[in-house]
Amino acid sequence: MNETNPSVTEADLHAYADGQLPETARARIEAFLADNPDEAAMLAEWQAQNGAIRSLFAGYEKAKDTDRLLVAPPRAVSSGPKRWAIAASALLVFTLGALSGHYGQALLEKPELQLAGSETLPKQAETAFTVYAAEVRHPVEVFADEEAHLATWLGKRLAIQNLKIPNLQPLGFKLVGGRLLPVDGRPGAMFMYENQAGERLTVLVGRNTENSTTSFRFASSGNIETFYWIDGELGYAVTGEISRETLREVAEECYKQFPS
Repeated sequence: MNETNPSVTEADLHAYADGQLPETARARIEAFLADNPDEAAMLAEWQAQNGAIRSLFAGYEKAKDTDRLLVAPPRAVSSGPKRWAIAASALLVFTLGALSGHYGQALLEKPELQLAGSETLPKQAETAFTVYAAEVRHPVEVFADEEAHLATWLGKRLAIQNLKIPNLQPLGFKLVGGRLLPVDGRPGAMFMYENQAGERLTVLVGRNTENSTTSFRFASSGNIETFYWIDGELGYAVTGEISRETLREVAEECYKQFPS
């Protein structure tokens, strides 16, 4: 996995994906990812999964007034019936603990499997933009001078007949190229564009049979903005560090040009 850079381990990649790597070590990992697109795609999927899990359990991060009762000292038990009630409760807790040990992994995995593409798509688009938009030498796998080949190749991988790569030049963005990358565990496509000021944006396309059609939606993370929508099994996301209004115009133009 790390033949070109034996100093980068899988543990380093996990620490980078989880945001636990010191700032001084991040440049080394980013240089490794630039030379290893397969590992970069795998790391992008890890980060997308992390974001989906955080979103799923975000509601449990808030403190409740009743939380203090969980650490309140136990009251003295004076009567026989109460002792029997506590014993029964202890047996129930023990039984549930045994069951959770046996079935715990499946119980924890189920919520993630139920996430729809509309919930995971914006985070995956943000991660792909973060990983690839900053690249200078290897931002894409196939450059714009092979646009026809790029459309045919990615169209076959995503099972989209006559895939058309959006032309955004009227909006000031020229195609840089594209690449194959995972979206919801399936083949997905990313197209990258750049304007004369050097600002880049990415267009992500993915397929998920659990998708439900949606109108335009917006997601924001720091300076990164994403407009996304679902059309049948296909999900689309436009991401960049540009004004929200410009990004909306790009998203609307992509919507007109992509198959429906």
